[in-house]
Amino acid sequence: MNYYKIPHTDLGTGRIGLGCMNLTPAYNETGTSASVRRRLCQLIETAIDAGVNLFDHADVYAAGAVEAVFGHAMHDLKGLRERMLIQSKCGIRIAEPEGWGRMGFFDFSHDHILHSVDASLQRLQVEYLDILLLHRPDPLMQPEEVARAFDTLHSAGKVRHFGVSNQNVGQMQLLQKHLDQPLVINQLEFSLFHSDLVSDGVEVNRQQAAYPNTSGLLDYCRLNNILVQAWSPLGQPASYSGNRDSNRNRAAEELLDSMARARNVNRRAVALAWILRHPAGIQPILGTTNPAHLLDNCAADAIDLSREEWTQLLVAARGLPMP
Repeated sequence: MNYYKIPHTDLGTGRIGLGCMNLTPAYNETGTSASVRRRLCQLIETAIDAGVNLFDHADVYAAGAVEAVFGHAMHDLKGLRERMLIQSKCGIRIAEPEGWGRMGFFDFSHDHILHSVDASLQRLQVEYLDILLLHRPDPLMQPEEVARAFDTLHSAGKVRHFGVSNQNVGQMQLLQKHLDQPLVINQLEFSLFHSDLVSDGVEVNRQQAAYPNTSGLLDYCRLNNILVQAWSPLGQPASYSGNRDSNRNRAAEELLDSMARARNVNRRAVALAWILRHPAGIQPILGTTNPAHLLDNCAADAIDLSREEWTQLLVAARGLPMP
């Protein structure tokens, strides 16, 4: 796996990261099961051996159970912490007293950020996070409060670097104005089947252009050396959901299969290679929990799509010709 430095940091990361959201579906999973711990240890070791060293968490994944399960694995895998980059997110709160299963609200307050990080560190059984991301935007955010929290966490050695997730240009600019630390990551939904980040640029000065939530976002991140991480990088085309009425999804899937056969890989690797081909250096965050699937997907790092192939896939997935 090829490595690069995350801008504004000394952190080296593989071109692909591993998302941990699906490690356990059980909200009360403690990770004490020997079989759960063995499977997770195998996944972590497979990832690191393949060059996938960034592990992405959030405090709300399975109401904290994902971080707890991972923490038990960290206890079992002595000596691997220094070979890993661990990032987590905070800011989504669960409604009370309804509890899990009902979305609550967003909270970027000073006290909540500090409490969330302390709880994540305890569950993960680590002393620091390499990166903390603010999860979905808090419409009541006071950037001065966020800045105070970041200063406290950074000076205490609990978080090395900071970023955001699902934020637009204006939200990032407002926050960065008040921060002493640079925002190093914006994690966004992006895939061949959810290509608004690049479609926004393709449709410049065209009547049908309508990407208000992503307008200029990819270029802003490139201009400011902010790494874009792609969540759900394989998307949800029609065949995955059972809906086969979309001709464009079918056409894109058939083209993926054709390119995959020519390279003796699976279609997922080609779909990931499509993301990696973009010069922004976008990092896909995979959601698999299967070590074999992880290795199959890592084949994307060795696939070099031509401009023509990349564009053919974009056109097929969008169902629109290039202007």
